[in-house]
Amino acid sequence: MSVKVRFAPSPTGLIHVGNVRIALMNWLFARREGGVFVLRVDDTDLERSTKAFEDQIVDDLHWLGLGFDERFNQSDRFDLYEAAREKLIASGFLYPCYETEDELDRKRKLQRAQGKPPVYDRAALNLTDADKAKFEAEGRKPHWRFKLSGGRIEWNDLVRGPSHIDTSSVSDPILIREDGSYLYTLPSVVDDLDAGITHVIRGEDHVTNSAAQIEIFEALGGKGSSPALAHFPLLVGSDGEKLSKRIGGLSVKALREEEGMEAMAILSLLAKLGTSDPIEARADLASLASELDFSKVSRTPARFDFAEMERLNAKLLHEAEFADVSARLQALGIKGDEAFWLAVRPNLTRLKDAADWWRLVEGPVTPVIEDADYAAKAAALLPEGNLTRESWGAWTSAIKAETGRKGRDLFLPLRQALTGQNHGPEMDVLLPLIPRETVLSRLAGKAA
Repeated sequence: MSVKVRFAPSPTGLIHVGNVRIALMNWLFARREGGVFVLRVDDTDLERSTKAFEDQIVDDLHWLGLGFDERFNQSDRFDLYEAAREKLIASGFLYPCYETEDELDRKRKLQRAQGKPPVYDRAALNLTDADKAKFEAEGRKPHWRFKLSGGRIEWNDLVRGPSHIDTSSVSDPILIREDGSYLYTLPSVVDDLDAGITHVIRGEDHVTNSAAQIEIFEALGGKGSSPALAHFPLLVGSDGEKLSKRIGGLSVKALREEEGMEAMAILSLLAKLGTSDPIEARADLASLASELDFSKVSRTPARFDFAEMERLNAKLLHEAEFADVSARLQALGIKGDEAFWLAVRPNLTRLKDAADWWRLVEGPVTPVIEDADYAAKAAALLPEGNLTRESWGAWTSAIKAETGRKGRDLFLPLRQALTGQNHGPEMDVLLPLIPRETVLSRLAGKAA
């Protein structure tokens, strides 16, 4: 069987780390199995869906390297959903209900008061044609529920293992609202059947829907038509709390543009979160695909730690070759060569931090001179030629011997003169990148 999976975001907002984790697992599984990865845009909510969000989702996926093999929009497929609706009505699986939300709420409260689970009582199945006509005359419009079997539905979850749900313990799901719009479930099942999706890989918040969806698959496609299911534990923060309140700042767009994260830092973290594998930086997606193993996934929520992602980001930059980043450095206005990159990369957590180093190298820097005599003595003792890490040490030793200064009193005036700052990069790394003439000008108090 050829594997075919899908990622199905709604273009009603930005995709975040929770979405990306599911997209990534689908993509890695497809690539590992030599299968097909489909982007299904769930835009049936025509009022909230926007082209801008859809374009951003596509851009985010491409930036992450999660290219898709096929793509379609649900908003182009309403004719298929209508056909499925008619088939389910004709076969007795879909039935109209006329209760208002207030009436349903009162029923649920009564059931709870009686110690019963708040499961829909299927009163609508007993309505006569006259009852329905009366409701229609009152201006009521029906919502449509799928009639569950009431039996035990079992499946072997690729993450959770053997799983089951007794459909007698859940309400018949509403598939169509009073206004005729579709809830998520029916279009999703129709599309999965039509596209030939073989595996549905998603978050565990969908587990409770699985039994109903399996029965809808079989009602529309026949016995055994349901794809294999894999449900991943949800992400929580490093403190164990839900990410929901912080998720906006963890969108791909924000991580990329505001936080300066590398795509592989994000993917390396998300691929290993909640698994028994160590969290380590990977240079490419092929490595992550070869290491994918659902049996290593824990049943407990996966803890997302931003600091862990920063650590991976720094690791990737420390190992990056100049050729891999030169175009991005130029886009930041950095004209430094490979020597510059090799000098500064061990000190970077984000690529954009290199711009701070470059500003100090290229200048102009306005020196801060609080003791002109000290600066003049330092200039007189400056070795010939451009400084190196070794000659920096010899220079500061000579200054110490000449002036008797040490510690902060020795180094801070040099930093202020040469960078205009009280803190910043390690001077023995920075100064070898700055021409000797520039060093002398700054020590003389001239902007250079």
